[in-house]
Amino acid sequence: MAKLIIEAGRTERNYWRDLWRYRELFVFLAWRDLLIRYKQTTVGVAWAVLRPFLTMLVLTLMMRVSKLPGDGISPLPLFVYTAMLPWQFFSTALSESGTSLITNSNLISKVYFPRLVVPASSVITSFVDFAIAAVFTVFLMAWYGFMPPLTHLAALPIFVLLTFGASFGAGLWIAALMVKYRDFRFVVPFMVQFGLYAAPVFIMTSSISEKFSEKWQLLYSLNPVVGIIDGFRWSILGGHNLLYWPGQIASVAGVAVLVSSGLWYFRKTERSFADVI
Repeated sequence: MAKLIIEAGRTERNYWRDLWRYRELFVFLAWRDLLIRYKQTTVGVAWAVLRPFLTMLVLTLMMRVSKLPGDGISPLPLFVYTAMLPWQFFSTALSESGTSLITNSNLISKVYFPRLVVPASSVITSFVDFAIAAVFTVFLMAWYGFMPPLTHLAALPIFVLLTFGASFGAGLWIAALMVKYRDFRFVVPFMVQFGLYAAPVFIMTSSISEKFSEKWQLLYSLNPVVGIIDGFRWSILGGHNLLYWPGQIASVAGVAVLVSSGLWYFRKTERSFADVI
């Protein structure tokens, strides 16, 4: 027979152990979100490919009209699509995890479980979309007869992990803030739209130092997404997309700060979620 133990502070002390105990809830919530997202849709999971693909077509057209060269070697659509992969993952996870606590308010206000499960499951859902969209890269490469460098491709999981960390950390901040400040539901779409143009989707990061100076490139690289996109291009398209190592270090540090600070703020405000929501 299970024992019910009532003890002050017990839940707090066993929080991280409870995350493991409720591990099946991660899968359940992520699967539920996927079913809701694609239920009664004509195209189905192909939407995971269509969104970055259609965005790629528009941005490629804009680059051709503006005569932006890309990296000068890779096909322009492939240059854009490899940047859209991590950006789409990050932006979708930011939007989905940001609203996750609000959309699950009934569950949060009635049942105890570590609330960290909710935004984390939204990031997992976004990762599934990312994985589906990533498969399309193979077909795009076959279309252009482009062969990725296998030695560089081995480093791709590192940059995927960094994208996951940046999405998770930023998502924790937005999720916690949106419970208290509902205005953030208007702020997040603006952040996502603005962030697309602030990320190096159209350009190579190295062009900043060529036109201005290296200190501006380093300042630009303080945005963790910049180093992640550079890493994706380096891994998939080859060494002509050179890695800017100070920027990579800044990106790793930025992701670490996002995750640690996101966990700190989320845990700090978590106790009040059921009352405020």
